Amino acid sequence: MNILLKNIDILTCDDSNMLIKNGFIGIQNGIITFVSTSLEELNGFVPDKIIEGKNRIAMPGLVNSHTHCAMTLLRNSADDLALEDWLFKNIFPTEAKLTKEDIYWGTLLGIAEMIKSGTTTFADMYFHMEDVAKAVSEAGIRANLSISPIRFGSKDNYKLIDNSSASISYYNNWNNTSNGRIKVYLEVHSTYIFDEPSLKSAAALAKQLGTGIHIHLLETLNERENSIKKYGMNSAEICDACGIFDVPVFAAHCVHLSETDMDILKAKNVYVSHNPTSNLKLGSGIAPIPRFLEKGITVGLGTDGPASNNNLNMFEEMHLAALIHKGMNKNPELMNAEQTMRMATVNGAAAIGFENEVGVLKKGMKADIIILNTDKPHLSPSNNLVSAIVYAAQASDVETVIIDGNIVMEDRKLKTMDEEKIIFEVNAIAKRLFG
Repeated sequence: MNILLKNIDILTCDDSNMLIKNGFIGIQNGIITFVSTSLEELNGFVPDKIIEGKNRIAMPGLVNSHTHCAMTLLRNSADDLALEDWLFKNIFPTEAKLTKEDIYWGTLLGIAEMIKSGTTTFADMYFHMEDVAKAVSEAGIRANLSISPIRFGSKDNYKLIDNSSASISYYNNWNNTSNGRIKVYLEVHSTYIFDEPSLKSAAALAKQLGTGIHIHLLETLNERENSIKKYGMNSAEICDACGIFDVPVFAAHCVHLSETDMDILKAKNVYVSHNPTSNLKLGSGIAPIPRFLEKGITVGLGTDGPASNNNLNMFEEMHLAALIHKGMNKNPELMNAEQTMRMATVNGAAAIGFENEVGVLKKGMKADIIILNTDKPHLSPSNNLVSAIVYAAQASDVETVIIDGNIVMEDRKLKTMDEEKIIFEVNAIAKRLFG
């Protein structure tokens, strides 16, 4: 379908031209063919659909660079707990009850929530990943899906079981499928779940496949201290020693890094996913994001899973990320609105393997675009559109969502998913899990 967005304000997230007023965007075969201030670039372009842009903003779809989508099923079930108690005493035991069908429906619910709040791409690590990929493919969203090369569970006292053959099959079956909307990385959950041999084998397998790794890294002080006891090195150092950082890596949290750790991440071009809501809610701390940026480390934004957030709203993450570092450092100039928006778009896309594909609105990029209605009291007047998005916009302002050139939400109605059925199925699953 050829789509024309006309007379619309455009936030490109491109270095050369962040804002275009009253502009035009052409989409053909899923690709942006022009972003312009006039229709001179049409050159025979005949739209099948025209979207009028008066009182609207077009911007790149948001990129959630770290979540566990199907944990929608565990939402609001284990709150106000330290990470270790939350994970080992509550989350893991409940997850042991989940079926493949549960994961499928929980993932669809998370995708519905993300699309309705303007997220067009996400990075997921969980289990029953075949069913996650099925949900992603059907819903029409874009995703980096990570599969673990080991299995573990409470039934065998967290004994590590090799899962590399299944990981290879999953990679071969799903990587670059759904018109390139799905990319497959390896999941290295953490250095406290993996041991040294499994870290080394995961790094070797990622190299063999030519793919990357998605990992939780130095989320808590306990993780840092326990890693030193276990390995004689903290989590960043043991990852470096075992070759994890020798392949593309995006690391979630990174709250408790030393200057030396940051230098390792910079030298190895490790991307960071900042998850402010989850880190605050679990009492893990606040990642030193301004310091990362000073060192030239690329930072994206993520929600973490909806069992520790408890939502998948990237507008909330932008708002919070822009504020907490100003307050903590007593410096209002830190984390300006443009930096924060880039973290939620182009930086996140680069972090999770979609660099030069999405995250920026310009000719040749894939058409992942969200349209916000600014004809709202809280967005009037929109004197600075970037500030309006980061400091004032709400998820409910997202009106239309285009992914890969396909309209997946229009006038806030999902086009590829049965929202009512998904909510019904998930509520039935929750009754079984929690009585």
